[in-house]
Amino acid sequence: MDFEPSEDQRLLVESVTRMLGDQYSFAQRKTYMTMPEGYSTAVWSQFAELGLLGLPFAEEYGGFGGGAQEVMLVMQAFGRVLVLEPYFPTVVLAGTAIRLAGSAEQRQALLPAIAEGSLKMAFAHGERQARYDLTDVVTTAKRNGSGWLLDGSKTVVSHGEAADKIIVSARTAGDRYDEDGITLFLVDAKAAGLSRRGYQSRDDSRAADIALSNVSVSDADVLGAVGKGLPIIRSVVEAGIAATAAETVGAMEAMNEMTLEYSKTRVQFGQPIGSYQVVQHRMADMFMAQEQGRSMAMLATMSVDNPDAAQRERDIAMAKVGVGQAGRYVSQSAVQMHGGIGMTEEYAVGHYFRRCMVIERLFGDPAYYLQKLSTTIE
Repeated sequence: MDFEPSEDQRLLVESVTRMLGDQYSFAQRKTYMTMPEGYSTAVWSQFAELGLLGLPFAEEYGGFGGGAQEVMLVMQAFGRVLVLEPYFPTVVLAGTAIRLAGSAEQRQALLPAIAEGSLKMAFAHGERQARYDLTDVVTTAKRNGSGWLLDGSKTVVSHGEAADKIIVSARTAGDRYDEDGITLFLVDAKAAGLSRRGYQSRDDSRAADIALSNVSVSDADVLGAVGKGLPIIRSVVEAGIAATAAETVGAMEAMNEMTLEYSKTRVQFGQPIGSYQVVQHRMADMFMAQEQGRSMAMLATMSVDNPDAAQRERDIAMAKVGVGQAGRYVSQSAVQMHGGIGMTEEYAVGHYFRRCMVIERLFGDPAYYLQKLSTTIE
């Protein structure tokens, strides 16, 4: 994969950066957090107008036919300003599931609506007891005439509170840890028996816990083949890891720029702290960590479409570890270099730190993926 941006990609980055520069200062972001949805619906509409919501979808579905590299560029720009809107769950997670597993009718019904901004979606797979094990599903779907009844619960569903439709995984056969027997369903967020408890996550974004009690769905709501949902779930998670790796790179860029500027203006013992060699060394280390993380984010992006599942799994795991370690080092260093002000709500660097720490644990922390890599090597 050639990572030198094409002319179209450069224009994409310029338009996104310009729009975010106008609409996403740190003060504006704090205002968006207080809105009922936890984000700005006006900014969401601008994403649609720019074509960002349809970026990875085929033109026949109202999209722009982009791929993983275009998503990487957008997510990196989002990371620089800590975007709150539900782009990640709607376009990256749910969009990937629909592209890979949806029928022609499902794609035609859902993807254009996502692209125009009228449909927001969430991907609900994680359960409280599962931790990072994708096979650990106890939510059930049982046959009920020509349809299904869903029972169970999902936790920490990104923007689950604002979603119009939710992709829910449920076990239709097998035991708790079986790879076969997991099925994906499209569930209307207002369906009888479905309840949501929304809350603000530690990184300022919104999430929800979802409970399902005899929620009725039809065969037309099955996404993909019955009992064969796990490969799709794995692909969705891999796309999510690649996207959030790029977001972490954008956040690291912003933190390094903020720290460099602070080192020029913060005076201690009569001179800027940036004049001290120990500070210069730390900032050089932060920049190197950022660039190492960038390389790992590129590896993840390159791996998303690799048809070799085993190689794709290894590369994604390496990227998750590398970006997680880089994001942690840059985040902690940025807060430390800012001193006490770095810990305050009023200053941006602490918010970047929290977002990077949430991403580090999303879908599995570095220790989990190191364990997976060691098992693979053995």
